[in-house]
Amino acid sequence: MVNQVIKVKNLRKYYKVHQKEPGLIGSIKSFFSRKYYDVKAVENVSFTIDEGELIGFIGPNGAGKTTTLKVLSGLLYPTSGDVSVLGYEPFKRQSEFQKQFSLVMGQKNQLWWDLPPWESFILNKEIYEIPEEQFKKTVEELSRMLEITDILKIQVRKLSLGQRMKAELVAALLHNPKVLFLDEPTIGLDVLAQKKMRDFIKEYNLKFNATIILTSHYMGDVRELCNRVIIIDKGQILYDGLLDDIVQKFAPYKVIKADLEKEVDEKKLSGVGEVKEYRDLQVIIHVPKDEASKKAAKLLGKFPVADLTIEDPPIEDIIRTVFSKGMDI
Repeated sequence: MVNQVIKVKNLRKYYKVHQKEPGLIGSIKSFFSRKYYDVKAVENVSFTIDEGELIGFIGPNGAGKTTTLKVLSGLLYPTSGDVSVLGYEPFKRQSEFQKQFSLVMGQKNQLWWDLPPWESFILNKEIYEIPEEQFKKTVEELSRMLEITDILKIQVRKLSLGQRMKAELVAALLHNPKVLFLDEPTIGLDVLAQKKMRDFIKEYNLKFNATIILTSHYMGDVRELCNRVIIIDKGQILYDGLLDDIVQKFAPYKVIKADLEKEVDEKKLSGVGEVKEYRDLQVIIHVPKDEASKKAAKLLGKFPVADLTIEDPPIEDIIRTVFSKGMDI
């Protein structure tokens, strides 16, 4: 029987925001009569997540992603709706619940800046009441997986961003949480560090059967890690399903990229498909998905092609299309 670890039904989170008239007169008026309006950060959101799932939770800035994660982790009280994580109501902040999840925010630090990561790990050990043997084993295993064994006794402020983020992740996982909320865990990292972080998240998910919700602006994270995605915009869910299905629906074309040996007439290239870009002997053409092989053969047969590839469209373009279509998805 499938165990539903996270259940969200009709979740709403509104904020009251003070609306002040400009200037000195407006400031004086606000002392006597204040006007407020509601900001609907999350509006009627519902979804369930099974044990062991790794879900991509994506959307533009201000879409409601972080607000939702904060409600799920108990940092925010919902305006209305039902929320259950591991059978607990997060906003009650029960000790038993807090020992079973972790929230990692790429722009927030939990490590002490002037101390080595090891010192922060010891503090977390005491907070979560982790047995000594389990603590040592977990630190050793996670440090090895993230390749940071040699930096654990160096001051955090002397570490690179990538090293700090890895150490932050170790600190968040010391108590072996069953549920992990990752909010932009690869933000600011270089390409190599992003890949290593993705590899670790995938390995951790498989090894410990952890349930993970991942938010990221890097579509590479989502493409590499998540089969299922939840797309949210303006506080409402636009799509909840398989990533492959949304690719099929919103990208009914393939991308042919070709390097030419000499200049050719662009109008002739348009006979192959829609020419999206042509410069410096490089051409990018969009063709119907089911005709990709035939169109590539035509390009090879009629033009001086030095090299050619057929690719799926970038996931970024697909998601952008979803946002532009709004609730008509």
